[in-house]
Amino acid sequence: MTGTDDVLLVHGGTPLEGEIRVRGAKNLVPKAMVAALLGSEPSRLRNVPDIRDVRVVRGLLQLHGVTVRPGDEPGELVMDPTHVESANVADIDAHAGSSRIPILFCGPLLHRLGHAFIPGLGGCDIGGRPIDFHFEVLRQFGAKIEKRADGQYLEAPRRLRGTKIRLPYPSVGATEQVLLTAVLAEGVTELSNAAVEPEIEDLICVLQKMGAIIAMDTDRTIRITGVDKLGGYAHRALPDRLEAASWASAALATEGNIYVRGAQQRSMMTFLNTYRKVGGAFEIDDEGIRFWHPGGALNAIALETDVHPGFQTDWQQPLVVALTQAAGLSIVHETVYESRLGFTSALNQMGAHIQLYRECLGGSDCRFGQRNFLHSAVVSGPTKLQGADLVIPDLRGGFSYLIAALAAQGTSRVHGIDLINRGYENFMQKLMELGAKVELPGAKAV
Repeated sequence: MTGTDDVLLVHGGTPLEGEIRVRGAKNLVPKAMVAALLGSEPSRLRNVPDIRDVRVVRGLLQLHGVTVRPGDEPGELVMDPTHVESANVADIDAHAGSSRIPILFCGPLLHRLGHAFIPGLGGCDIGGRPIDFHFEVLRQFGAKIEKRADGQYLEAPRRLRGTKIRLPYPSVGATEQVLLTAVLAEGVTELSNAAVEPEIEDLICVLQKMGAIIAMDTDRTIRITGVDKLGGYAHRALPDRLEAASWASAALATEGNIYVRGAQQRSMMTFLNTYRKVGGAFEIDDEGIRFWHPGGALNAIALETDVHPGFQTDWQQPLVVALTQAAGLSIVHETVYESRLGFTSALNQMGAHIQLYRECLGGSDCRFGQRNFLHSAVVSGPTKLQGADLVIPDLRGGFSYLIAALAAQGTSRVHGIDLINRGYENFMQKLMELGAKVELPGAKAV
């Protein structure tokens, strides 16, 4: 169990009302910071959130000789990679243990130094994220990889070479790995069945600003023509659509009204359609989106997660909390991470009625079918939620527990809240701004 400094007392039953702001996407900003390693000149990144993944990458860049300093405006970073150098293995391990992002340092470091070291990797436990596939991709580019007790050592005896790669699944991480490696590789790289999320497109924009040549086809094929040298970039990160959707679900579950400044319609269209089907209301303007519960019963729906442009898996967990308050049976089919529905056991402890199934329910057969994974859920509602002792399992599941605790009657003890800092900037301050009744044990109520 966690210590009291990592526990939040949540007194539920109060609608969340007010305004919060989302900044740059967690799934783009750290990767754009890694991209700065590829340049021969400084890069400037704006709209950077203050989250743990950003601090991890900042520390790793500094260990490798990159100067990182604040820019002229809040949320701006200036990164100067002029003097890239090897880093101490123990220092890398100390900085990187809780994050999977260091795997993306491989390509840039192989180009800049001819070698790289990757320690054991962390991240959220929500299903398979085959790191071995990243190493296989790097081998196809010509990297030599040696597994040692403290991690993986990579070498590039000569310049990496472009290659043809077909992803078995449109993985975001694998697509990022190919992009960050191919841009300085010799010749052309063709990546088929690539991920095409908005954050991937934004990373491609960053690399194009640096001098890369990258073409996206309509059939999920990306072609990268390697160049000899890249410069720096100046870029404003796209806003975090996943955080925006989390607050939208919080408004729905607590019968509240939240204006999410910075939220953008274009990257959230699939979510907005589903939100409206459930019975949620929203209003879009040039500065953001207001989400609220319009009163009355919410509607049960059938929902299937998928890669972009489908319904994002990171949207699923917060919305499931709201679905516990919908009238009837909702069906949720998770096709991206096989273990992502495990968080529902805690919701049942709070009074929800959620049954998990191994079959592919409510949609097409997926790669998890007949493989013994509990990857479909039937949510029966509406049910009154009651406060409980909760232990946060992963980032999105953790925020979902927070939403459930806020929607429930009574007090919940939520353990492991520090994990939420990985992807939600200043979430405690935002809760206060929305009128949530929360407190840290031993501290004054906020």
